[in-house]
Amino acid sequence: MRKKLTALFKEFSESERTGGYLLIICTVVSLVIANSFLAESYLALFKTKIGFSLGSVSMNYPVYHWINDLLMAVFFLMVGLEIERELYVGELADFRNALLPILAALGGMIVPALIHFSFNSGTETQSGFAIPMATDIAFALGMLSLLGNRVPVAIKVFLTALAIIDDLGAIIIIAIFYAKGFSLLYFSLAIGIFILLIIFNRIGINNLLMYLIPGVFMWYFMHESGVHATITGVLLAFAIPFRDGSKRSVSYKLQHFLHKPVALLIIPLFALANTGIKISPELLSGLSSNNAVGIITGLFIGKPVGIFLFTLLAVKLGWSSLPDEVGWKHVLGAGMIAGIGFTMSIFIALLAFNEPLIIDTSKVAILCGSILSCIAGLVMLSVAGKKQKFIGED
Repeated sequence: MRKKLTALFKEFSESERTGGYLLIICTVVSLVIANSFLAESYLALFKTKIGFSLGSVSMNYPVYHWINDLLMAVFFLMVGLEIERELYVGELADFRNALLPILAALGGMIVPALIHFSFNSGTETQSGFAIPMATDIAFALGMLSLLGNRVPVAIKVFLTALAIIDDLGAIIIIAIFYAKGFSLLYFSLAIGIFILLIIFNRIGINNLLMYLIPGVFMWYFMHESGVHATITGVLLAFAIPFRDGSKRSVSYKLQHFLHKPVALLIIPLFALANTGIKISPELLSGLSSNNAVGIITGLFIGKPVGIFLFTLLAVKLGWSSLPDEVGWKHVLGAGMIAGIGFTMSIFIALLAFNEPLIIDTSKVAILCGSILSCIAGLVMLSVAGKKQKFIGED
């Protein structure tokens, strides 16, 4: 049966598509400027320190730090709200429907991580195992939209649900493996605020400011704890009341408000701040390193293989089934598109490494893997078209 899309999903896919196009433009612009006579000024702009001092609290960081830690927390807030909606009323609300993208997402995380780990086990780049695990929703949906009506709506919903679960997995990985200089005191204060917000939710407080203002303090304490501050966005999302999920709910209103700022401002700024890579012979030679090979192979091969195999397993064991209009070529094509890691992959690379050359090499490898995945996915989905297929036909 053809799946019906809610108005919010339509709005989400539209804003993500526009954001995907803008993301590509900003990445190209950033790369061009970084390799031009304006490079020094451009890169210095994002290294300029700005901040404030308030009593004993002093926060003075480069521009890129504020983008990666503060603005990306807003991005994660929206991701958290999307995950919450999917769990309550979306594709993940019904366990049988949810099982297919859940298992597909697990395959799309486990196989790429194992591939990268197999290349880098015991080396200084071992900590980058999570880089090829991620899917960039904005980029993926933006590229998928190029095929228009030639792609079944069901595969768009499948890819969106898969990418949202993927993001949740990446969030958990970041929280567990990429904490630095952990402070139990600050972490406890952040969790204390989170618990307070949950109580607000349970007793029926619906005033958004009662969540956002404490959320700012939660972000600060999480930032100081050593656990990456962007996790605050997800915690805050799950504390904000969802209720019935209608247009009157606080969760809906905030998610509706955040869509365009995130897609049209925050993600493009992230791209401008983090893809200004100066291409050098040393950097290009780094693409043959185990880390780069692990990233490219993980995204381009690991993602589709993991997604396809785990989806096949779910169907053959009778745990779930493919939508009527979706065939195995669609699943493989969606798995290839999911290999577009970009935003989240770059974000994890920044957390995983400290050496600038390794970070830049990782970014170029992510770009290469994402471009290969994009081209292969579009070709596969174009070939698959909208012809109805049945389980076992291929």
